Amino acid sequence: MSITKLNASAATLTKNRTEEAISSLSGMCATCVDGCIGMCEIGKSAYRGSEIIYPQPFGIITAAAEKNYPLDLSLFTILGTAVGAEGIAADSDKAIFPAVDLESRIGRDKGIKVKQPLIVPGLGSTAIATSNWAELAIGCAISGIPLTIGENICGMDKTTEIVDGRVVYSKDLEWRVRLYQEWQQDGYGAIIVQANVEDTRLGIQEYAISELDVEVVEIKWGQGAKDIGGEVKIGDLKKAQFLKSRGYIVLPDPTDKDVIDAFENGSFKEFERHSRVGMVTEESFLNRVEELREIGAKYVFLKTGAYRPADLARAVKYSSKAEIDLLTVDAAGGGTGMSPWRMMNEWGVPPVEIFSLLYKYLDMLAQNGEFVPDVAIAGGFTLEDQIFKGLALGAPYFKLIGMARAPLAAAMVGKNIGKWIADEGEVPVYFKQFGSTVEEIFVTAPELKRRFGTRFDEIPTGAIGIYTYLERLAQGQRQLMCGSRKFALEYITRDDIAALTKESAEISGISYVMDADKEEVDKILES
Repeated sequence: MSITKLNASAATLTKNRTEEAISSLSGMCATCVDGCIGMCEIGKSAYRGSEIIYPQPFGIITAAAEKNYPLDLSLFTILGTAVGAEGIAADSDKAIFPAVDLESRIGRDKGIKVKQPLIVPGLGSTAIATSNWAELAIGCAISGIPLTIGENICGMDKTTEIVDGRVVYSKDLEWRVRLYQEWQQDGYGAIIVQANVEDTRLGIQEYAISELDVEVVEIKWGQGAKDIGGEVKIGDLKKAQFLKSRGYIVLPDPTDKDVIDAFENGSFKEFERHSRVGMVTEESFLNRVEELREIGAKYVFLKTGAYRPADLARAVKYSSKAEIDLLTVDAAGGGTGMSPWRMMNEWGVPPVEIFSLLYKYLDMLAQNGEFVPDVAIAGGFTLEDQIFKGLALGAPYFKLIGMARAPLAAAMVGKNIGKWIADEGEVPVYFKQFGSTVEEIFVTAPELKRRFGTRFDEIPTGAIGIYTYLERLAQGQRQLMCGSRKFALEYITRDDIAALTKESAEISGISYVMDADKEEVDKILES
């Protein structure tokens, strides 16, 4: 049975003519009829070509793979216990779930404080990230979790001033950084500026450090959605030409007369802007880390994607040699922008597999007495049980869970509730069961009003949506940890979960549920 959906997907707005008679090999209708209007991927590609490579409609969606991977986190179960407590007195009046401590510190000097074990990885110049940035920045800042400004921000910003090939001013980057800094609470969280090939050439991290008081920067190797550079679509000819002049790859060529005529005649409506792929070497990586520290970066991170095992080993080893403050490893299957749809489904190492390899490689470093960086993992995480399992799968090395699509979803929902209230004066029927005002609908609104007083009205409802969602995750995480009698993150171990199939046990190294606690069981029963 095929585990991939071929030739038709809601992501590319395509469908087969027949509903049931589909070839599992090709995804084509079992009978392809002359006369069909061609709504499948093959048919639509016959008249729209490369447009159909990407999820649609671009700019208002995020996307994730439809592929049914052989393994996922649902094949692991969380093991609770009725005995004792770690991190708190074994006292029923003290060992209650609100007492679970979700705070952690990351970095070589453990100087970055985080309210709960989450980080939002790079959200860059895509339309969906840009249009929700205020919500993301304020929501993450007041929640005390780190937020990463992704690639191509300065290059896409027309107001960016470049002197001798280097950025000296960017209105967009400054706005994104300052917004988070303005709302950051008690030093929790961090705003991180990421850089790809083009960003590094433009010197945006140097600018961010020297002019915007940024302390945390991230080198980007890749992500889980694609193994090529970042992409966006551009619906404006002048901007497409401008971006080509900045050195980006823009397709089709916006300076070609025939292309210009085709665009103006409506043959196509959007250009593609692509970034270059990096060329990683150990020497260049170590040198770049040293450069960033010399110019004032207090913390240097590395973000890598779902590349082959050898590249994962390189990321781990190089991060150890450079004593990186945080290594983020993304797994195959998801994205927040314009990642090619087939690529998103068919390339890269899936979550359980790459996290298991990552744990193995980190443990090898530890056994050899080498530096082990703090690690974040990303790849389809949405709710508290997945967070717990992800941390346990790589304990004690995995410190944070990276999430992007889920916080974006919370931001968009919160933003739309605010729009309905402000613009239409009425919310959809579904929400009326909770009320019709911000204070009634958002359960955390009273708390936020107490915290921020008159500033509460400055918080976008999308940011309230993120904060409320993250508060739900925090309570759910505390309940799961309390049930496992782990009252701080440092006490989570790999034996807090069990594998439900022998295959998932073999791949992950987590005990099969029928073998869990075997030695302790024998001691108990034989005593």
